[in-house]
Amino acid sequence: MAVIPVEELAAPPVLEVRGVWQILLRNRKFVAGAAVVLVLLVVALVGSRFAGPQVLRTGAFLPKLGVGGAGWLFLGSTTLGQSIVVQLFQAIPNSMLVGLVAATIGTTVGALLGLMSGYFGGKVDAVLRVLIDVFLAVPSLLFLILIAALVRGVGVPFMAAIIGCFAWAWPARAVRAQVLSLKERPFVQVALLSGLSGVEIVWGELMPHLLPWLGANFVNAFIAAILAESGLSILGLGPQQDMTLGMMIYWSLNYGALLQNMWWWWATPVVSLVVVFMALYLVHLGLDEVSNPRLRTAG
Repeated sequence: MAVIPVEELAAPPVLEVRGVWQILLRNRKFVAGAAVVLVLLVVALVGSRFAGPQVLRTGAFLPKLGVGGAGWLFLGSTTLGQSIVVQLFQAIPNSMLVGLVAATIGTTVGALLGLMSGYFGGKVDAVLRVLIDVFLAVPSLLFLILIAALVRGVGVPFMAAIIGCFAWAWPARAVRAQVLSLKERPFVQVALLSGLSGVEIVWGELMPHLLPWLGANFVNAFIAAILAESGLSILGLGPQQDMTLGMMIYWSLNYGALLQNMWWWWATPVVSLVVVFMALYLVHLGLDEVSNPRLRTAG
């Protein structure tokens, strides 16, 4: 009868929260990306606080002014006499809110279903696996367009919730695959022999090993949600009453910014989206290096 070494019975080491933050703060990709996102969000929130009702209304400024103006006209104005800087200050937090809500819903639901499917197996796994496969096979963009077209006048939170409802299938499958591997490890068998319940094993033994990966997946879902909202908004199916980066592009195209050569109107949200995507991608790379020891670096 083979003897299992004692060290194999113990759970593999999991990074403590303090250790994770120390590694992340030494990672230049994560620090650079997080700093850019934080600066953009803080500047937008502070700027929107100073933007009173008088600068938010249509016709507050001369129309079609180019970049280089003073104050609120630094990035020019629209054909309706609206400040593009003011619109940008409104759009960045709203787009971030869409990403935050949708990524939270998708990652949380996906993690819960993946944990239950992978650990409990049997009929639970059979039902959830079919459900996951169905949502993976469904063209999510097509359904998002259909829902957004049917439910007119949606706001930013509702739009984020709709996107989040289609963002859980991929993390659910990935978590299920990892749990199927982890539950065969000796430390899980020891936990079973110790009398721990299935829920205690899932939350106390398996979840800590999944947290770094879930963090990286959260950022990835964050990016995908902002991209989905921008796509829907450009098609005219976004939150019409709120300003997002996608809606800025929509209004600029709708009022003929391309035909009038008002490049600053459409270029501002496009460049902002590119900067946000690049910054979030750097954050994703930093988190991925924490979750994957082979990629982990000190810099």
